[in-house]
Parts: sequence; C-alpha cells; structure tokens
Amino acid sequence: MISDISAIILAGGRGTRMGGVDKGLQHFNGQPLALHALQRLQRQSGAPLGDIMINANRSHADYAAFGVPVWPDALADYAGPLAGFLSGLEHCHTPLLLTLPCDSPLFPLDLAQRMAQALEREGAQIAMVAAPEEDGALRAQPVFCLLQRALLPSLLRFTSEGGRKIDRWTAQHKTVLVPFNAPGDDPKAFFNANTLEELRSLESD
Repeated sequence: MISDISAIILAGGRGTRMGGVDKGLQHFNGQPLALHALQRLQRQSGAPLGDIMINANRSHADYAAFGVPVWPDALADYAGPLAGFLSGLEHCHTPLLLTLPCDSPLFPLDLAQRMAQALEREGAQIAMVAAPEEDGALRAQPVFCLLQRALLPSLLRFTSEGGRKIDRWTAQHKTVLVPFNAPGDDPKAFFNANTLEELRSLESD
C-alpha cells in the first residue's frame, strides 16, 4: 500500500553548480523547489503517502516553514545523497522509504505507486527509476529509490566503512529497475536542474 511509504526530499547538497546557493529554496514556477516537490508528493496517485520529510543541511527554518520534519545529513561534510538516504531511514516509521532529489521538479504523480508495484512484483529490497536519455536508452536514476526500512543496518555498515556511492550500495541488495518510458510518460520527468540556467529552461518548456 502506498500509505506504507514515507518519503524524503533530498536538499542537503552544496549547490556548487548553482553558485553555492541552497538549491531547494530556488524557485521553480514561482515557488521553492523543495516545496514544489512536497506538493507533488502530496498529490501522488493512490492513498496518501505516510510521512514526508526534507533532508537539508542549512536554512532549516525556511524548510521547516513548509510544515514537514527537516533532518540534516546523518554523515558529516556533505557526504552526498547516501547521507540523506541514511537520515531518512533513521527517521522512517513505515516499511518503505521513497527518496528523491529536490531538483527534478517534473517527477511523475504516479512515481510512488509504480515503484511500490515493481518492488512487490519482483520481491526486491530496492526499486530504482530507469528513465530515457535523449537517444531513448534507459538509464538508472539512483537518487530516485524506494527502499525497505530494514536496509538501515546495511547502509550504516556501508557508510561507516567510507562508502558513498549509491550504486555500490544498492548492488549489494536485490534491486529492480523501474522503467518510466511508457506512452504518456514525460521524457523530462527526471531531468535534474544543476544550474540556474537549466532551471529556467525547464520552466519554459
């Protein structure tokens, strides 16, 4: 059930390619990216999601104003998305956790439902998005994952040993790739805006 899924919006990066700004607070169509992501999560098809959280390492009061819990990285020194995964799993109270970045504002409204269906169908521990590139080939999008909460001890071990790459950790567990290239799927659904120019371009499409 989709209500068994919590979600965490990853907004804990340095925003280096945006000039060091707090990426989740940059505006997309008139509102902060993290708030936009939150609202899309609240509109997911199926029953309402469980808890929704934001992972942020600065501007905590600004993020808290969106009305959901805000958690910093569980690891020091901006250790990357896995630090946000870890923080989310540590604060997750449902069997499953959906992870997604704040800078892909067009992610599908049936994301959670399709990920959960694939996870259950394949008996997997992790579901990961596979989205089309410009040439039409599918490519894994490892920041978009649905994780079993029971993977927390595994991720604690991996990160405590210095692991920081998502795909190296997920390779240790049964993972299903979930394609989002069906007729009607937005080919830009998982495009991430790394620069302000890319963000403005995405607004105008």
